Amino acid sequence: MNENDMTLTRLPPPLLRWYRENARDLPWRNTRDPYRIWVSEIMLQQTRVAAVLGYYARFLEAFPTVEALAAAPEERLMKLWEGLGYYSRARNLQRAARIVADRGGFPGSYEGLLALPGVGEYTAAAIASAAFGQREAAVDGNVLRVVTRLTDGHGDVSAPQTKKRIRAQVQAVFPEAEEDARIFNQALMELGATVCVPGGPPQCLLCPAGDLCLGRKRGTAEELPVKAPRKARRVEEKTVFLLLREGKTALRKRPASGLLAGLWEFPNAESALDEAAAGAAVRAWGLEPKGWKSRLAAKHIFSHVEWRMTGYTLEVSGPGPEDFIWVDSLERHAVPSAFARFREEAERALRE
Repeated sequence: MNENDMTLTRLPPPLLRWYRENARDLPWRNTRDPYRIWVSEIMLQQTRVAAVLGYYARFLEAFPTVEALAAAPEERLMKLWEGLGYYSRARNLQRAARIVADRGGFPGSYEGLLALPGVGEYTAAAIASAAFGQREAAVDGNVLRVVTRLTDGHGDVSAPQTKKRIRAQVQAVFPEAEEDARIFNQALMELGATVCVPGGPPQCLLCPAGDLCLGRKRGTAEELPVKAPRKARRVEEKTVFLLLREGKTALRKRPASGLLAGLWEFPNAESALDEAAAGAAVRAWGLEPKGWKSRLAAKHIFSHVEWRMTGYTLEVSGPGPEDFIWVDSLERHAVPSAFARFREEAERALRE
């Protein structure tokens, strides 16, 4: 057995002791209900724990069972997801809920969970272990970082072969006892989230595996994990219109596929338009500008594209296009956080 394997073989006892004494009290850790665990795992994808807590509580209050989620109107589901981003997660959540409700319960195996829409290897393993006590390694960014530092691993963690190797390494040392198996994945992730942290030096003096860690012994921990450089994001310029007419503002639905599919947005046009060009765009929609109120600027960063937005608030008259709806409140329509700055301004304008 090489030194790397020996390091991981010795990891479970100190890690599990540390976790039981130091784990954050998070609501999805206090249940074995696969529905509640599944909802939390989907929400936590690409999203910080602090941001998820409120959404998680509101979501389960609205949809306390998988059957309730399966039967929910999509507009209500999207409204409850508003601001969490990656809205395809919510749609896949409901698609999977309908499958689970139809079959009368969650599949109890990793393979069965993996077959559900929106459930990948990590999520299937996380649910299988936490809900059913199965020995399935769930490898996320935290686990990749912890294991590469512990083993002084220098493979590119964005490469599929590296992820596959690390999953096999964790799988090989997964504890046998069911109660340990339920929390082992969570313990590894907790270590990465709170001690062996990204974006700065790991807190080795607080780490239950500090004496085992090859990265610490060899002075390489801060260099790890190794990641290939990301491609530069594409920049798109947009002009967003807050159109006010008789105490209402205009919304339109985005296309059914693509970025932010099927959500509501404020009418917008490609490129950054000056006031003259913006006025021409409004007239092309069959509306007449009556008074320009304010000019705004905002930016939103997606994983692969950055929107740089110029916005205009203006009073208009005229019918407008058939795909515009005019609302006096935004409470019932899911407007994505990409338009958060404009939403704030629209709500202020509607109150006035």
